[in-house]
Amino acid sequence: MKVSPIKTAKIIPGINKDLYAMLDEYLRNFKERSILAVTSKIVSICEERVVKIENADKRKLIAQEAELFLPPEKSKYDITLTVKNGLLIPTAGIDESNGSGYYILWPSNPQKTANKIRNYLRQRFSLERIGVIITDSKTTPLRWGTTGVAVAHAGFRALNNYIGKRDIFGRELKVTKANIMDALAVAAVLVMGEGNEQTPLAVIENVPFVEFQDANPSKKELDELKIKIDDDLYAPLLKSVKWKKGEKQPQLH
Repeated sequence: MKVSPIKTAKIIPGINKDLYAMLDEYLRNFKERSILAVTSKIVSICEERVVKIENADKRKLIAQEAELFLPPEKSKYDITLTVKNGLLIPTAGIDESNGSGYYILWPSNPQKTANKIRNYLRQRFSLERIGVIITDSKTTPLRWGTTGVAVAHAGFRALNNYIGKRDIFGRELKVTKANIMDALAVAAVLVMGEGNEQTPLAVIENVPFVEFQDANPSKKELDELKIKIDDDLYAPLLKSVKWKKGEKQPQLH
């Protein structure tokens, strides 16, 4: 697998509003069976999903954007833990780093945007089998440091299902599914960086383990990615706290 970051000019709230013009400027070549990773932050900036820090109450903003949340006083670090678009993530994804005085919210409908980017790239480069992921950073319980996560994907099968297959000793696998979508996001976010690198795009190539698809993901495929809290392996932990209900409704595909 080869992951190549793409350097851009600074993407600035209030100035950069055309995501596709930016793709035209910086993505000069794209090959069959490649995947483009795009940070959610530049998607949000182009969608004007930004709020001036001086005019905002971050706590209220998080409650508006989250589906579920725990008040920040529950945290040693005064950080609000949330569930947003089916992901366990701090502050409903709201971030101020590289925001030039703005809070950057998540894209309004990242799945719709991923689909549109894929369709655009297929037409622009006359390609058939390509993929797109919209990425962000997340923390992992009991580990310091951030890694990548896919907020949305298009053009390939997100899960490789091993259930019913055999391991090298003939044992039937009962529950194993490989999360291709998030694994690609981890690699992309790693090379794009977290600071002042100015590399919000990355091209992923040489991925024989990825099963590309002709169509954008169906509602059924997207639903299969999510686990209800009651069914989650970590349900004893997730259900042991008193979540508050945020104003955001679960996103429809």
